[in-house]
Amino acid sequence: MPTGRIKFFDAEKGFGFIQSDDGSEVFLHATALPAGVTAPKPGTRIEFSIADGRRGPSALAVKLQEPLPSVVRNTRKPADEMVPIVEDLIRLLDAASNSLRRGKYPEHGRNIAKVLRVVADNFDA
Repeated sequence: MPTGRIKFFDAEKGFGFIQSDDGSEVFLHATALPAGVTAPKPGTRIEFSIADGRRGPSALAVKLQEPLPSVVRNTRKPADEMVPIVEDLIRLLDAASNSLRRGKYPEHGRNIAKVLRVVADNFDA
């Protein structure tokens, strides 16, 4: 069975492409995904069978391989250490909200965006 990685997948449109390990690109339709999988992430390792479709090779019977351990997941802060960070973020956003109600953007908008990205990355890992 050929193997490869998800190159991209658009869940709204229901299709994407696989970058096969042999270097070819294979069309992937949502109906070929295993039950319960609706939006595989790019880079996900898969096994699949191939059939010739109207526009070239198409994947059939996709099987997800065991995911590699996430480096981010292993290096992110423990949940109990995130509690004060999230509470501080809530206070920061509350102050920004009050500024916006007065018709002014917060003075430190760029710093707020950085904190939001860090917290989001920790949650998404």
